[in-house]
Amino acid sequence: MHGSRRRRRGLLVLTSLATAVLAASTAPTAVAKSRPTDPLQRQVEAIHDTGAVGVHAEVTSPDARDSAYAGTAATNTRRPMPRYGRFRIGSATKTFTATVVLQLVGEGRLSLEDTVEQWLPGVVRGNGNDGSRITVRQLLQHTSGIPDVGPEISALNSADGYRAERFRTYTPEDLVGLAMRHPPKFCPGAGWSYSNTNYILAAMVIHKVTGRSWAREVRDRIIRPLDLRDTSTPGDFPSILGPHAQGYTAFGTDTDIDVTELNSSMAVGSGSIISTAHDLNRFYAALLGGRLLAPAQLDEMTTTMPAPELGVRYGLGLAEIPLPCGGSYFGHRGELLGYVAWGGATRDGTRTAVVYVTRDGGQDTQQAMTTLVGQELCRTRS
Repeated sequence: MHGSRRRRRGLLVLTSLATAVLAASTAPTAVAKSRPTDPLQRQVEAIHDTGAVGVHAEVTSPDARDSAYAGTAATNTRRPMPRYGRFRIGSATKTFTATVVLQLVGEGRLSLEDTVEQWLPGVVRGNGNDGSRITVRQLLQHTSGIPDVGPEISALNSADGYRAERFRTYTPEDLVGLAMRHPPKFCPGAGWSYSNTNYILAAMVIHKVTGRSWAREVRDRIIRPLDLRDTSTPGDFPSILGPHAQGYTAFGTDTDIDVTELNSSMAVGSGSIISTAHDLNRFYAALLGGRLLAPAQLDEMTTTMPAPELGVRYGLGLAEIPLPCGGSYFGHRGELLGYVAWGGATRDGTRTAVVYVTRDGGQDTQQAMTTLVGQELCRTRS
């Protein structure tokens, strides 16, 4: 859900962000009594107090790196949160996808004004959907009007659906076909609406332009050059390899279930990457620092417009979020069953912050996470 509507479980939608950002920019973090004096640790403990099972945050600047942990790696255990723990980063994947698309634009291999039909003939069609009227820019900007496929994925929407279909493999064509069962939300360019289908299509465009898979392009263009050793594109492999905490989801009920195992092929391009807080900080620093995109393409990515559903501004695969100390930063929220992440960087990439939790976060958790990121990115200005 976006705004004040009931929050929908599913593909890493940036839910309840408007309320959380507003509260984070106007209220200090709630701190329990007798907490450690380290500000980052206090904020991580505050997030844990909202009901998260485990919490990890890392903050970096040119001359320092600070990490903090709270909670446990699994319920009913005393096993601590792992150092450099891996997790599904959800919609933060969209920034990786947009980066690859913009690299291809910079190489002259496609244009943001190319239509979807031009690259994927016949794919976006039916029930009023028309790929000949939708541009690549509109996919990345969420202004295409294309319906979100998330509600069609059973494993993401109920405990029974998860148990029955958590190992199911989808192709991108399968996913777009499911979305095409529904009419567009608006004419292309006439509104703004968050849709994971946009980024599934962007992954398909990358494949068509390069002749190589989205996963291979992300690995060769971002993961390997930045030496993101704990970041991967798992395809249909359902497990998280290496150190990781368990993820939990309640699907809108009062009972959490362990959802760590998941075939994330339903989130290709939109939410399937596995990474760590450390690797995400390296990525944001490189991206905003100009190491991945030429200035013209980075300007395109960070030129934002109002995203009314979120209460922030949105560019091409990046959200622009107000800072409590004034100004703004760029980042992206991510969620994919049991793991919720928030992170970003200052405009020049010199300071970054990433935090993730291992349980669905309600409004209090969202507020505490956005508060942490905002306050930590402001710290150099104090």
